[in-house]
Amino acid sequence: MKQAFIDRFGEHRVSDAPFFEGVPLLVLDLELKSPVTVIVTNGLRDYKMPVPEKWQDRTYNELYFCLPSYWEWEDLNNPNTNWVFEWIQRLATHVVEKETWFGHGHTIPCEKDPQPLSNTMKQNYFFLSDPMLLEDEMASIDVDGKTVNFLGVIPIFKDEMDYKQSKGPFKFVQKLVNKGVTEKLDDFRSSVLKSKWRLRRV
Repeated sequence: MKQAFIDRFGEHRVSDAPFFEGVPLLVLDLELKSPVTVIVTNGLRDYKMPVPEKWQDRTYNELYFCLPSYWEWEDLNNPNTNWVFEWIQRLATHVVEKETWFGHGHTIPCEKDPQPLSNTMKQNYFFLSDPMLLEDEMASIDVDGKTVNFLGVIPIFKDEMDYKQSKGPFKFVQKLVNKGVTEKLDDFRSSVLKSKWRLRRV
């Protein structure tokens, strides 16, 4: 798949991620209006997901995190950013070991007793989504006779998780879109279900 990304973006924008035990990872440095870095699995597609019949065209998937430009993710000792490497491996391992499948709209808690991802990322659940910000960049790729799709991993808050479970993924995605939330990680965002603070005149 590395070559497919090189063909799509250019060799200077694609590299191997630092070694972590598990599924190999690639790093994509993409120039959008604001540059982003994408950490994407490069091997999860070897697992044929047992998807329902209506999702047969989504049998092969890879996962990705979209990192903002202000992250210094290369500092692998920084707990505020290095969790993406641990979690993308844990998610990939989980779906294979449990012989299950991932698809758009699925949610996963961070631990059995969900805890904030870091001191700066207070979300404690993950929402898997078809590409939003990266709809074109992370469009499906044909590799070795397989159509490989990409699912963005979006950290969400507990109230957002409850809303998605109650209203369904379509209405939840509408909430995200209306608030300008995409798969790009954001240390500073608040729940899309909470109104912004308004200053009151004294």
